[in-house]
Amino acid sequence: MRKRDLHILTSSIHTYTGDGRFSVHHPENSDDWDLQIEYVQRRDSGIYECQVNTEPKINMRVELHVEDAQAAITGPTEVFVKKGSTISLTCSVNVHSNPPSSVLWYHGSSKVDFDSPRGGISLETEKTEAGTTSKLLITKALLSDSGNYTCQPSNASPAFTIVHVLNGEHPAAMQTSRGDLQSHLMLLTSFSSILVLVSR
Repeated sequence: MRKRDLHILTSSIHTYTGDGRFSVHHPENSDDWDLQIEYVQRRDSGIYECQVNTEPKINMRVELHVEDAQAAITGPTEVFVKKGSTISLTCSVNVHSNPPSSVLWYHGSSKVDFDSPRGGISLETEKTEAGTTSKLLITKALLSDSGNYTCQPSNASPAFTIVHVLNGEHPAAMQTSRGDLQSHLMLLTSFSSILVLVSR
């Protein structure tokens, strides 16, 4: 029974709802009665109650929480690669019962063109019991390949990451340079303070 509207969904092996997504399964020679909901939706969230007509009556409540499926891109939200190297982005969609019919990739607002004259762009898609994985590969990265990349499954919320193609030093080196500059400024400030104290 669905507690929200007190709707009796099933009784024994019979179903009492016009929603064909609901069914009950009772394995032979078993005391188990399993309520199944296919293609579950957020509106299916709520409390469901199983009742056994004994004396005294036995019942058990189960609260179902349904969340929107969410894609996820492996790794940090910002990726740094050197010009000429390979960009590899992996998107995972953990939807088991209803895998996405398609997973699209966008660079900025434009769909990634695998037939682009640029060449070197490919896609690897794998569907398993654990979910769907889509890997975007871009070889010989160009500076123009920088930007926001979005993974958009047909039945899940999108995920994105930002790619920076570098023509010069590595980001770690840039961070070190900035750190060294801050250290030099602090040292210069301290030295100036000493000079002021000595002059007084």
